[in-house]
Amino acid sequence: MPRKVQVVVIGKNNANAEEKEIAYETGKIIGESGAILITGGKLGVMKHVSRGAQEMGGLVLAILPDSDFEASNTFSDIVIPTGMGYARNLINVLSGDLVVAIGGGSGTLSEIAYAWQYKKTIFAYTCVKGWSAIVAEQRKLDDKHNNKIIAIESIDDFERQYLNWHNKFIQSQC
Repeated sequence: MPRKVQVVVIGKNNANAEEKEIAYETGKIIGESGAILITGGKLGVMKHVSRGAQEMGGLVLAILPDSDFEASNTFSDIVIPTGMGYARNLINVLSGDLVVAIGGGSGTLSEIAYAWQYKKTIFAYTCVKGWSAIVAEQRKLDDKHNNKIIAIESIDDFERQYLNWHNKFIQSQC
């Protein structure tokens, strides 16, 4: 039996209302697909994507920068307190088969860079301001490999592209 798909969603801790709504809807799609959602376990994008996934019966794993279990948001099923601060961003990215960026500041940018260096598939929303829109426009961070960052224009676009990616990934595991 193949292992479950693991999807990392990254974005700002202090997300605005639009980013929170996109995160919530993204989480619902991931949760409904049966994938494990992985986040940094904090507020903003991380909290709202986790809420959406949990509401659809999904499992949510939070990899915290803190050393305290209670530092996670209330929608985390499994909490891993690392005590590593931003260094935990590498662990988050390496834990995913897919990395989804929603907006984001410097922490999100570091995760996008790690995802790129480790040749992870990256989906980046263009409909919100932040690093996801900037890197989606560029399509690549450098010439280390031929992968492309996949631009996501809306929730409907995410659902279509994610389900297509998810099905191909599952088939490749058989």
